[in-house]
Amino acid sequence: MKEEYFKWYSPNLSRDIEMLVFGHAGYPVILFPTSMGSYHENRDQGLIESARWYIEQGLIQIFCPGSIDKDSFYNKKIHPVHRIQNHGWYDKMICHEIVERVRNNTPSGKVVTAGCSFGGYHAANFAFRHPGYVSHMFSMSGAFSIKSFMDGFHNDDVFFNSPEDYLYGLNDHELWNMDIVLGTSNLDVCLDSNLQLSKVLSSREVDHWLDIRRDRQHDWPVWREMFPHYLSRIKFT
Repeated sequence: MKEEYFKWYSPNLSRDIEMLVFGHAGYPVILFPTSMGSYHENRDQGLIESARWYIEQGLIQIFCPGSIDKDSFYNKKIHPVHRIQNHGWYDKMICHEIVERVRNNTPSGKVVTAGCSFGGYHAANFAFRHPGYVSHMFSMSGAFSIKSFMDGFHNDDVFFNSPEDYLYGLNDHELWNMDIVLGTSNLDVCLDSNLQLSKVLSSREVDHWLDIRRDRQHDWPVWREMFPHYLSRIKFT
């Protein structure tokens, strides 16, 4: 299984960003880390290994960028307006420096976004903010509101980065073309958030799969089961 390390200066973030890429060819999958996670977290926790067959067959190529959560949502030393601004620059980096460079690796011109826990938020938020770029979104135990990170502060940037809120008014037709999976379990601390997002999507008549697994904790073992299962939904031809 081919593994490559990349490091570059991001003009959007005004800092260096690191990323691992797995595979030699295939459908591009942008795989986000969990809260404050590094670019190598998904490899270290075995999530990449769970997708080895798809990678070695040249069906997918996985891009694992690091997060800047420590400087955005989790940075209590700065005002919430700056936290959400920093996240906005991260979104621009993912879009312009990664997705726009790899999306034409497939005839659809689109990518898959995926992630576990807070990575599930990132996967969903990016997909719903840029539905024309995303064909599949696989969230595993994600949560979809950022209000708890904002200390009561609210503005348009906060609203338009909380899928539970802005999906009610989103009318981009590409949303209805996206394959959406919300993976969770009956013991998941994020179960209610997934139920709520499913309710929002259903209210918009957006087809999706709410996959509620039984007696599994909010942790890597169930995510390693979910990820290869969800990858099988991609149409590779």
